[in-house]
Amino acid sequence: MQNKQRRQFLSNASKLSLGAVAASLSGASAFAQTAEYNLKFASNLPITHPLNVRAKEAADAIRKDTNGRVSIQIFPSSQLGTDTDMLSQVRSGAIDFFTLSGLILSTLVPVASINGIGFAWKDYQQVWPAMDGELGAFIRSNIEKANLHPFEKIWDNGFRQITSSSKPINTPADLKGFKIRVPVSPLWTSMFKAFDAAPASINFGEVYSALQTKVVDGEENPLAVIQTAKLYEVQKFCSQTNHMWDGFWLLASGKNWVKLPKDIQAIITKHFNNAAINERDDVRRLNNTLEVELKTKGLTFNTVNPDSFRAALKKSGFYAEWKKKYGPEAWALLEKYTGKLE
Repeated sequence: MQNKQRRQFLSNASKLSLGAVAASLSGASAFAQTAEYNLKFASNLPITHPLNVRAKEAADAIRKDTNGRVSIQIFPSSQLGTDTDMLSQVRSGAIDFFTLSGLILSTLVPVASINGIGFAWKDYQQVWPAMDGELGAFIRSNIEKANLHPFEKIWDNGFRQITSSSKPINTPADLKGFKIRVPVSPLWTSMFKAFDAAPASINFGEVYSALQTKVVDGEENPLAVIQTAKLYEVQKFCSQTNHMWDGFWLLASGKNWVKLPKDIQAIITKHFNNAAINERDDVRRLNNTLEVELKTKGLTFNTVNPDSFRAALKKSGFYAEWKKKYGPEAWALLEKYTGKLE
């Protein structure tokens, strides 16, 4: 794809249907036939999400810098299976690269969810030094034991907010008995049970219908997901709790990665790490504008004081429980950046 075409693709991506964009991505297949290494990059996000836009940009740069030896095709929107399916495929080598939330990766690597501890982070000024520093390095060392190669720079998903069809969430008491959808991960269930809420583990593909049919009253996600999944159509309130921070690890198949020459590994690493940094800025800017947009869609916003929520979690024994599960070494690294939690 020529540079002019690529720029046009990036500027128009949000206006194109998924099918049309996927077709444009597959246009690289003719080139791939002449490449020495044809690699697959999979994610569960829409093609218009900054992660996939930056991944495609990195793939173009990698192809150029390797003189066409490497062709990477992007498969967005869970085209190659569910998160569980794709995690299995990247471990077996059927997929070469896969982006996955650490909180879901924790089903395989338990410590990978530690960045999602409830109300731990004040802002990105704490998150990035930790994830680019000792805490991130500790998590990556554990991921490597699962025959996966994690890249150094984690990609941003964002701080998560609570939406509701019935009432705004202002205090921990507002969560008592509240039916909320959470991802299939023990950390989410544990946190909302600590608030005496009624969490229900539901796969993301079923969230819209669960909200529409009142199976649950609310859910929690970053603003970018609330917008792209059109959850504002079935929710009335958005409480800016920032209760968890979530990111995407870019995982390479361990068995496939070691087969690549060192010079190609270096080029891929350089461009994917740079893409992660750029994606972080994209998500930050996107989230800064989405509140205004979502208000026009009918969502009513409120901001909460996190101190009362943090105190409730401490009183319930939530932090003590998860410190025991993660172990003292991992917990000490977390608190090095967040401050004392328990």
